[in-house]
Amino acid sequence: MTSEAGSNAAYRAEVARLVETGIVGRSGRLRDLFDYFAERGPDAEPATQADIAQSVFGQSESDADDATVRVYVHRLRKKLDDHYQAHPVPAGQPQLEIPAGVYALRLLTGERTPSADFGNAMQARSLPRKWAILTVLAVLAAFLGGFLLNRGNEIPSNAIWDPVIASDRPVLVVLGDYYLFGEIDPVFPEQGRLIRDFRVNSPEDLLVMQEAEPHRYGYAEDFGLNYLPFQTSYALQQVAPILAGIGKDVEIIPSSQLGSDMLNSHDVVYIGLLSGMGLLEEITFSDSSLRIGDSYDELIDRESGERWASDEARRLASPAFYRDYAYVTRYDAPGGAQVTVLASERITGLRGIGPLVASGDLPEGLDALADEPFEALFQITGQQGADLSDRLILAKPRE
Repeated sequence: MTSEAGSNAAYRAEVARLVETGIVGRSGRLRDLFDYFAERGPDAEPATQADIAQSVFGQSESDADDATVRVYVHRLRKKLDDHYQAHPVPAGQPQLEIPAGVYALRLLTGERTPSADFGNAMQARSLPRKWAILTVLAVLAAFLGGFLLNRGNEIPSNAIWDPVIASDRPVLVVLGDYYLFGEIDPVFPEQGRLIRDFRVNSPEDLLVMQEAEPHRYGYAEDFGLNYLPFQTSYALQQVAPILAGIGKDVEIIPSSQLGSDMLNSHDVVYIGLLSGMGLLEEITFSDSSLRIGDSYDELIDRESGERWASDEARRLASPAFYRDYAYVTRYDAPGGAQVTVLASERITGLRGIGPLVASGDLPEGLDALADEPFEALFQITGQQGADLSDRLILAKPRE
């Protein structure tokens, strides 16, 4: 058998094996695209976007320049990447790939190089999201663990925490985290970038947006990345001794892993930015007198329309003073959980709220409310990243 014939046989065998595994589905557009590439063979000239649009998706020539082709080629490329990553083949065994910037299925017989659209910087795709998150949380858990050594010791507290202390439920500390996706131009992959989009908070959200707005999300790919603002530790540092001193189990998770079923078994303490609340955002503000503005940099009174907007982003780099706002609330959620929220519009508020809620003496106007469901808003004045002063500007019972 000639070398060329052997390569073709290996190619066909691997195509058949992948179809048998079901990674491209039994039917549908992704399977049609795979079959199209497979039938063309390993040595065919790369297809054009117009070729694929017409042959696979039935688009007319006038529609052939939309992003549908790019979306599905990226999706198929990632399916192959994920399969070989999860099921490594023995050295020398053939495997298939769709090279970056090439609309064709190619055969690899040597050591496989993952599709590195971002170059070496994007090797993070090899780290599953759950392990990336767990790595961060392990550091935070170790941080909290230092305080757990003081379990049972006398810790200053106040009316905000008394109901949590009295509850017989374990405590779930939820930290606001964020989903990131990559945007890659297959022709110029070195120009790739990471993006945080408020409308895209999970791989599932990204898939929806790719279908709904392919012209905008056609180059997007899931890289399994979430990030956690390190400034969260400022507030956690103040609250951790109180939680450690109540003598019950305390667990830390990111907001992206919070499920509604957890509200049936735990009390919840959220620490983070308003934009990172995830599931808790809707629950918290459904019965609040305030609502979050579209930019997440402002809170708005539902009745009066008064707005409290952070100007930290515009003035952080200058010596000018700026205002940020921190929101504190506690309420009973469906499922019986007591939920305590320490959130802010920007970082200064998050850093400034920690000492306020951990103090043995709450500000006047809040101390009389805090033993019942309540909500409060603090103005935190900052300058070049430092919180300088604070003022309670709203405190009321929750209805």
